Amino acid sequence: MAFDAIDVRMMRRALSLAALGRGTSAPNPIVGAVVARGARVLGQGFHRKPGEPHAEALALSQLNRSISGTTLYTTLEPCCHTGRTPPCVDEIVRCRVKRVVASVRDPNPNVKGGGFHRLRRNGIRVDVGLLRNEAMHINAAFMKRARQGLPYVTLKAAMSLDGRIATRSGDSKWITSNRLRKHARMLRLENDGIVVGADTVMADDPRLNRRPRSSETGEFWRVVLDSSLRLSTRSQLVKSLHEGPVLVICRQDASTDKRRRLLRAGIDVEAVAIVKNKLDLNAVLELLVERGLSRVLVEGGGEVHASFVENHLADRLVIYCVPRLIGGRLARPFLAGEGVDSVTDAYNLKSVRWAHLADGWMIDGLLD
Repeated sequence: MAFDAIDVRMMRRALSLAALGRGTSAPNPIVGAVVARGARVLGQGFHRKPGEPHAEALALSQLNRSISGTTLYTTLEPCCHTGRTPPCVDEIVRCRVKRVVASVRDPNPNVKGGGFHRLRRNGIRVDVGLLRNEAMHINAAFMKRARQGLPYVTLKAAMSLDGRIATRSGDSKWITSNRLRKHARMLRLENDGIVVGADTVMADDPRLNRRPRSSETGEFWRVVLDSSLRLSTRSQLVKSLHEGPVLVICRQDASTDKRRRLLRAGIDVEAVAIVKNKLDLNAVLELLVERGLSRVLVEGGGEVHASFVENHLADRLVIYCVPRLIGGRLARPFLAGEGVDSVTDAYNLKSVRWAHLADGWMIDGLLD
C-alpha cells in the first residue's frame, strides 16, 4: 500500500499524541489517533489511562456531525471487544468514517485482526503498516506482554569509563553528577516498577521512589530480589510505604518468621523457585505481570544485570557513563556473571542512540 505525504504527516501526529500516554496507560497500550479530511485535522486524542476513553473515541467525539470523506489515523488497530469501554469500531462505523489508516495490528487475542475485519465488513477502507516500526517501538511493552506474557525490561546503570559501578569497598556515591542522576530518574516515570537486588538495598538503603511524583502516573512498584529475606523493617523502603508498594521476592524455602515480619510491616512477599542457585527470573517477571506491570526498570548490581542478560530477559539497556576511572580487579563491574568465552559470543546492542549530557554520556540501545 502506498501512503502519501498527508498520510505520513497525520500518522506522525498520532504517534506524538500516543507518547503523551507513556507512563499512565499501562497495562493498556499507548495509542494516539487523528481524524482528518485531507490535510485538515478535525479531531485528535490519546489514551491516558485504563477506564478512560480510547484514542479513537476521543478523536471522533470532537466531530460536531458526520463529515463525509474523513480518514481516521490510529497507531494501533481499533478494538472490537467490550472491556471497560465500548468497542472503538462501533463508533468509527457510526461516524461514517471513510478510511482507517493504522500502523500495526493489535496482538491482543480479543482483537488480533478482528477490528480490521469488522471495519471492512462495514464498507470502510483499511490500510495497515504506515510507520510500523515507530509504532512497534512506542508500544514495545504492550507487544511483549501480549505475545510472551512478560513485561518489557530496561537495564539501567551509572558507571565509570572503565565499566565500574562501585569501588572495591562497594562505594558508589556518587559516580555520576547530580545532573545526570536527575536525568536518569526520569526513566522511572516511563516504568511501572523498579527491580533491584538485596545487595543494593543493603549497601545504599534507597527509597527507589519516583521523583518528581505525579498524580497522573499509576502505581509504582518497588521490587527487591531478596532470596533469604535480609531486608530490614527499619529500611527506607519500609519507612516510605506511603509513597508506593514494595514487593520482596524470595526463595521458596525462605524463613517463615522473616516472611511474617515483613508482611506485618506492610511489605508484600512472594516466593519463586531457585534455578542455578538464583531466583527464577522468568517466574519473577510473570509475578510482576500478574500485578499489572508492563514496563520494569532494573537498577541492580552486576550479578542482577548479568542474570537478566544471560537469560535473554532484558530488552533495553540505558547506561550513564562519566569520564572517570576507578580501576581495581575487585571493583564492581556493571555486568558480572560468568561472561562469554569468545568475543563472537558477546551480547550486541542495536538501534543504539547516544547523547552528551552535562559531564557525561547516555547510551541507549536494544539488546538482541
